[in-house]
Amino acid sequence: MVYSVAASRVSVDDAADVVQEVFLRALRKLKALRSAPAFAGWISAIARNAARDFERQERSRLEVVHEPTKRETQHHEMDARAALGAIRALPAAYRDTMTMRLVHGMTGPEIASRTGLSAASVRVNLHRGMKLLRQRLARPARKKRA
Repeated sequence: MVYSVAASRVSVDDAADVVQEVFLRALRKLKALRSAPAFAGWISAIARNAARDFERQERSRLEVVHEPTKRETQHHEMDARAALGAIRALPAAYRDTMTMRLVHGMTGPEIASRTGLSAASVRVNLHRGMKLLRQRLARPARKKRA
């Protein structure tokens, strides 16, 4: 679940670094955890904050420069990047649950238990997130010439 949160906000290459930071922070703040059942929500909040901090550091450190790969000719590769980008662009309420569902294949109950959300909230987030994702990935229809 922590990896899913990280991967929904940073590149897959950087997600492992964020996960490591999450567990270091959690270890330092473990005494602040008030009850064991709250662990999933508590650690996912730490994960969201760590990913956000990482994004800020990267933005301030580097200018975004797009260098095309050798040849991006395979349509599925471009579609996967577009889908992942669209998932990352979703509002925060939907981004984590959509990543856990679509990227990591988790079920609704698994997502609920790992995030601390109710099953109903997960269903709503998945439904609304999927609707937004479809809209953003829909290809514009070509206009017919008269």
